[in-house]
This record gives sequence, structure tokens and C-alpha cells, in this order.
Amino acid sequence: METMQTALWIVALLVALAILFDFMNGFHDAANSIATVVSTGVLKPAQAVVFAAFFNFVAIFVFHLSVAATIGKGIVDPGVVDTHVIFGALVGAITWNVITWYYGIPSSSSHALIGGIVGAVIAKAGAGALVASGILKTVAFIFVSPLLGFLLGSVMMVVVAWTFRRARPSRIDKWFRRLQLVSAGAYSLGHGGNDAQKTIGIIWLLLIATGYASASDTTPPLWTIISCYAAIGLGTMFGGWRIVKTMGQKITKLKPVGGFCAETGGAMTLFIATALGIPVSTTHTITGAIVGVGSTQRASAVRWGVAGNIIWAWILTIPASAFVAAVAYWISLQLY
Repeated sequence: METMQTALWIVALLVALAILFDFMNGFHDAANSIATVVSTGVLKPAQAVVFAAFFNFVAIFVFHLSVAATIGKGIVDPGVVDTHVIFGALVGAITWNVITWYYGIPSSSSHALIGGIVGAVIAKAGAGALVASGILKTVAFIFVSPLLGFLLGSVMMVVVAWTFRRARPSRIDKWFRRLQLVSAGAYSLGHGGNDAQKTIGIIWLLLIATGYASASDTTPPLWTIISCYAAIGLGTMFGGWRIVKTMGQKITKLKPVGGFCAETGGAMTLFIATALGIPVSTTHTITGAIVGVGSTQRASAVRWGVAGNIIWAWILTIPASAFVAAVAYWISLQLY
């Protein structure tokens, strides 16, 4: 009886840690949702975070749980997962998030979580326990999502520039200040839809591993869905202010029309990825879209040095979080 109670407490603590990660995910990635709309002056920061948080949560009614299914069943063999693996994965992801938040680097919470899962599983059972198709699909989109964001953002900018080529700049600015509310809402919707599901997926993986859910279930328990969407919305409300300046000002200078095109291109990318059940980085996506918009003006409009530093953070995210997760997995074996 005492052993069962201890096991239940461990599961409850890990669920709480996962929800904390989800909150930090929203906090860390809030800048992705609001940087452009704040830097163009369309919304004040306090307005923008509430606006984005609302759409983060509303995504619960829009998207199927395809991404959650990928995390829960499509990255590693659920049979090798236990509480030690989940502990290692979450500690690895949270540690990397804290480091990149502190230095103002817009890295990927999504890939930090995936790196954490991979590192902890390899530490326990070796690379054979990984699901190659799920890993390859996720790694491929490290490159595909920013490129798709770049393409869609730049195409949107070219189309808008050609369509409104005879309009007065003051009128264009006025129109796109209003339209940017639509694009920012769509991007925040895509952000909530893709990112909240990653935490739903890891809690689902934990519940399957500990017998509180069945591997044959088609959806996770309802409470996990509501809790994770609420947590990411609250995280967004508190905001990751250190990263806003990097995303909204340091990469390239944006006007409302550019902000609209970047957010629309990013939102389209997130909608596509979520529909396909692929966990992508909202950071990668919006950065690619912002760079795409900036590059349509002239190559020098993009601060490529800043963009290059961000790309290095992307490359390091999975191996760095995997290493920390492997160490945390070993520590957990000593703790309980």
C-alpha cells in the first residue's frame, strides 16, 4: 500500500513538472507570438500577451491531437518509458529552456523536450528504443519549418507589395495595423495548437508507462488537455520579455505590413505541421518568416549575424538537452 502511494506521488510530481514545463514553454515562446505585433506598435505589451494567451487556449477547440499522439507514441517505444525517463526528459528540457531564456536566445522548447526524451531513453535502453520515423520527421522539420516560414513570409510580402503598389504608405500602414491583429491571432492559435500538445503527449506517455492510461487509447484524459492549454496560455500572459527584442527588432526592422506577412507565413506553417502531427518549433517558424520578409527588401535588411547565432542554438538544442536528460536520468535512479 505504501509503495503504491509513493508511486502515485511520483506520478503526480512528474505531471506537475510537465505542466511547469508547459507554462515555461508559453513564457519562453511568448515572444514568438507577440514580438512582431509589439515591435510594430500595433499593440502594447500588456495587451499583446493577453491577446496571444486567449488564442493559445482557444486552439483547444480547433486542432486534433495529432502532435500529442506523435510525442506520446511516435518518438520512442512506450514500453521502455518509466518515471525515471520522464524525469530525465523534463529536467533536460527545462534546463535548456532556462539557459536560453536567461541569455535571450530564442531556442526551441519543442526540440528541447524531444531531445530530453531521446537522451533519457538512450541512457536507459540505447538507440534501438527510438522510433526512427518519428525522430527523422521531427529533425527534418528543424530545417523545413524555417524554410517554409521564409518562403511563405517572403511570398506574402511580394504579393502584398505588388497588390498595394499604388496605395499611399499612410493608408497601407493604417490597413495593416488592423490586419496584423488577424495575423497575430492566427499565429497565436497555431502556437497554442502545436506547443500545448507536446506536453499533453509527454503526460500521456507517463500515464501509459505507469498504467494510468492504456496504450490502445486514442486520446489522452480530458484533464491533461485542459491543463496543458491553460498552462501555455498563462505562460504567454507572463511573457518572455528578454526574447521579444531579439525577435522583433534585432533580426530586422518591421512595419505593420511586414509584421502581417511574417505572422501569416508563420501561422500557415504551424497549421500545416499541426495537421500532419509534426511537432515543430514556433521559434524556428517565425524566425524564418521574419527573415523572409526582411530579405524581400534587401539582403542587408536582415542582421545575418544575429540570425546565425540563433541557428547555432537550434543545432545545439537536441544534443544539449539530450545530454542533460541522460545525466538527470542517472540522478533519478539514485534518488528513488
